[in-house]
Amino acid sequence: MSRQYVTSQGEMWDGIAKKTLGSEYQMNKLIDANPAYRNLVIFPANIRLSIPEPDDQIVETLPPWKRGGTG
Repeated sequence: MSRQYVTSQGEMWDGIAKKTLGSEYQMNKLIDANPAYRNLVIFPANIRLSIPEPDDQIVETLPPWKRGGTG
């Protein structure tokens, strides 16, 4: 069973991805999991979104202090 998230007025894809998946860089994965809402930029309240499992990959192009690990 997938996780669900209910939006608040004014939220946007990147903020929801950061809050639920740990990184705004996973925004596209979140949008792909919710194709009915892909044309929304700013959400109204009470939209129920499916939250996919986050990717565990580290974005190699990020500097080390933004990768979330040590080193």
